[in-house]
Amino acid sequence: MAVRTTCAYCGVGCGILARVTGERKVEIEGDPDHPANAGRLCSKGTHLGETVGLEGRLLHPMIGNRRTSWDKALNLVAKRFRDIIARHGPDSVAFYVSGQLLTEDYYVANKLMKGFIGSANIDTNSRLCMSSAVAGHQRAFGEDVVPASYDDLDAADLIVLVGSNTAWCHPVVYQRIMAARAARGTKLVVIDPRRTETCEEADLHLPLRPGTDVALMNGLLAHMRREGLVDEAYLSAHVSVPDGFWSALETDNDLWSVARLCDLAPADLQGFYELFAATPRTVTLFSQGINQSIRGTDQVNAIINVHLATGRIGKTGAAPFSITGQPNAMGGREVGGLASTLAAHRNFSDEDIADVGRFWAAERMATKPGLKAVDLFRAMGEGRIKAVWIMATNPAVSLPDVGRVREALAECPFVVVSDVIADTDTGRFAHVRLPAAAWGEKDGTVTNSERMISRQRALMPLPGEARPDWWIIKEVARRMGWRTAFGYDRPAEIWREHARLTAYRNEGARALDLRGKAAIGNEAYDALAPFQWGGRPFADGRFPTPDGKARLVSVAQRDAEASLADWPMTLNTGRYRDHWHTMTRTGLSPRLARHREEPLVEIHPDDAASLGLADRALARVSTPQGESVFRVAHQPGQRRGELFVPIHWTDRQSTGGRAGLLPRPLVDPHSGQPGFKMTPARIASVSVDLHGFLIVHGEVPLPDCLWATRITVPGGTLYEIAGLGDPLALDRALPRGERVEASDPARGTRRVAILHEGRLVAALFVTRSGELPSRDWLIGQLQQPQGPRVLAGRAPGGQLERGAIVCACFDVGMRAIVAAIRDEGLADIAAIGVALGAGTNCGSCRPAIARLIADERKEAANG
Repeated sequence: MAVRTTCAYCGVGCGILARVTGERKVEIEGDPDHPANAGRLCSKGTHLGETVGLEGRLLHPMIGNRRTSWDKALNLVAKRFRDIIARHGPDSVAFYVSGQLLTEDYYVANKLMKGFIGSANIDTNSRLCMSSAVAGHQRAFGEDVVPASYDDLDAADLIVLVGSNTAWCHPVVYQRIMAARAARGTKLVVIDPRRTETCEEADLHLPLRPGTDVALMNGLLAHMRREGLVDEAYLSAHVSVPDGFWSALETDNDLWSVARLCDLAPADLQGFYELFAATPRTVTLFSQGINQSIRGTDQVNAIINVHLATGRIGKTGAAPFSITGQPNAMGGREVGGLASTLAAHRNFSDEDIADVGRFWAAERMATKPGLKAVDLFRAMGEGRIKAVWIMATNPAVSLPDVGRVREALAECPFVVVSDVIADTDTGRFAHVRLPAAAWGEKDGTVTNSERMISRQRALMPLPGEARPDWWIIKEVARRMGWRTAFGYDRPAEIWREHARLTAYRNEGARALDLRGKAAIGNEAYDALAPFQWGGRPFADGRFPTPDGKARLVSVAQRDAEASLADWPMTLNTGRYRDHWHTMTRTGLSPRLARHREEPLVEIHPDDAASLGLADRALARVSTPQGESVFRVAHQPGQRRGELFVPIHWTDRQSTGGRAGLLPRPLVDPHSGQPGFKMTPARIASVSVDLHGFLIVHGEVPLPDCLWATRITVPGGTLYEIAGLGDPLALDRALPRGERVEASDPARGTRRVAILHEGRLVAALFVTRSGELPSRDWLIGQLQQPQGPRVLAGRAPGGQLERGAIVCACFDVGMRAIVAAIRDEGLADIAAIGVALGAGTNCGSCRPAIARLIADERKEAANG
């Protein structure tokens, strides 16, 4: 029997039908009845079933490195927090939580910290991805309300994507956009410094200079006003305009000034302005490229200003649309998971503090905002935070300037980590580790980017001694003395309390109002179908502000930062298509791991040539905060002078590729969101005299060399290696067994196979100057009977290697697609899909397939 649940990954909030087929075995398919995805899943969701095993799980409470009982662990946490609060006050402790928590988990954690400990020092890793959108919504609307739905994408005549590689980061949404284009000719504009896969099918790509989004949007609004296209009637009735707004907008926002500042062709900018002006049904969808900036809130308000001033809000197919990165970032916002807000979309006004305190019967209600993420860990490093509880996140990897974050964690007197994984970069600093429930074991609700609340349901029993996060938190609260306030026995009880709080003393003052679901019974909660709160926000022109009007917010473009002599490049960070956060989940999936096997630094070929950086060589990226080594990838889609690196690699997977070491700990002054997108940097080549790979059945510690990365493959682990010195030193990474070996001293080549009872358990291939075979055939030989021929590294007689993975959903490699194009004469994406399946599920590989087809056509024409 299939269980209806929701995906564990991004904020799209896709519904899933999950069928348990055996012990820790699950079949996954998209739920055709879920309104968010109508049956579609991306590559990550498709392969969730590969990530529910118990590899690497934390299954028992731990004090230090010793297993302990729940009673001892919980009593210790409660006592240490209680003692530190008594000695140093409530602001000496903190919680750092996560968009991976369910709403019920978030609610209990927020209630404990803000209502009973008496501090607002609870912040979330969602601060890193969408808090500028929250601040922008609050400034413009008076409440954090996303005024759009996925249905608006179906109805829009123009969709503008700003700072969002939607094809990779939200593939199901991207396919919905593509469907609208096919059905009704919807135009697509992408505004992004990089030419990403999302740009491939766009009508227009504007590769603006990083950090100039305010100038672009102010210029658009100035154009609309010059052309008489501002909706004066809507403004008069529904929007407050600050004094001097229009006169300030007239300064330096003409076409030529904006084009020069944004480094765009004036003709392209004019084309965008005219297309926007001619298309009232416009959705502007924005994500991390807008939010992750020290000017993020102003950038958000610049977008919202355009929509408010032209009346493109509260209408079908017309809205500004912030799309979130995590599965429950929105749920955390609803219950006050940010240090800057209270529960139920309330703020730190005297009235709201009194209302929430009264509802909770709180003993010592927090009276002011708490420390936001970057400031929280800075305070820890300064000794002001003396105890921290980190839940379902990995700040020793994900925060900016993580070298200092790690120093702070090392100095903190008491660190508690609740997680599903036993060994994480953050968990290594913990005094107490608590085993939490994972996806497939948890029960509660999540809210997606369009305010759709869905149930996440348990599929299998809790393994070992793992427990839900809400249970762990309430048990600590009870041991701290608040038994009655935290007497929950099931998630449904927490949900009902949360829903009642949204309705408490809320007579239309706030859009978030769940009173219709506040009295449902346990069975109704278990059967709860997806529903969207808020209807169509602002359709009546009323906003949750004291005067019922929205607000235009005056924002000005700050001068773009000049390149520094020692740091001439600009560094950007972001996500890969098939990986998620720090890969504790996606890293378990062999199919997802092969799309990007190593952390790459993408650089324009002209920059690479001038710096002597060969494609696939190694390079060190340095910033004032730190440095890390990456594999070089020449990428024509990069702007000159700019670099891009992924966020996913940690000490558990690689000796390099540590993006978190590089960004500055500078934050937006309104939202506190760090600016990951514009870090001054430099890059230089790294010399090595040997490179190779190691394939092992199971896994071994990372080899001790300059460059070592690991990914999961069928039956084992693949390590890519490079370094200096004696290749014999790498033998220490090999497991014991019968050795078969060949070498070529002239090329410095060694090939070693380790057999156990005649079956391959490891293969090490290293060379100083020669070529290495493809890894695919050798991976397939793990645990198969072998002889000396395995050292050839390829099948007898040869076979088609699949090459780099293009379609992770169906495990289709580049060479298979190229062969189909050449040998079968396939000339379009649809034909490739029929023949190989590639591109027929989530569609995120369709731009790559289109490029292969175009390349083959070009080669044939030149042929």
